[in-house]
Amino acid sequence: MTTRKETAHVRRLLTLLFSLLALVGCDRQGRPVEEFGLDKLAKGVSTESEVRMVMGEPDHVRTDPQGAKILEYPKGPEGARTWFFLIGSDGKLVDYQQVLNEKNFARITQGMTQEEVRDLLGRPRSVVQFKRKNEEVWDWRYLSGTEPRLFNVHFDIDTRRVTGTSSLDANNY
Repeated sequence: MTTRKETAHVRRLLTLLFSLLALVGCDRQGRPVEEFGLDKLAKGVSTESEVRMVMGEPDHVRTDPQGAKILEYPKGPEGARTWFFLIGSDGKLVDYQQVLNEKNFARITQGMTQEEVRDLLGRPRSVVQFKRKNEEVWDWRYLSGTEPRLFNVHFDIDTRRVTGTSSLDANNY
């Protein structure tokens, strides 16, 4: 028979254990680490080569006419994050962001081109064509809170423009 004192002791031990496990996923300031290695990079200080040393080779690089670059790092196909790193024309890290989020999904509108969608969300996890419907669907795995979901962008095959979006529970996929 377990006593109340033993039960309370076990609860304290479990609380301590879970607290220690949570700290493993935190940076030096105690904030949760979104992606291992990001804590080694500093905006305005780190160079493009330092970003590449920490994150590896990007999947895709876009350069604007002024020389600024966006380095794309999808963490898929089953990963739920895609990171964009903005490198200024001076070669320094300006900013970075995880782009697979509800705010960016809401920016996808009917009539956008495939290139515009790719510029907002990065490389899709998969691309499937439904020829009888004249439809191509791109999807990205992401987290809504702690729940894995799939965000889908539907395109007309002929015009290569967005016809709609949808989202579904990735656990039931």
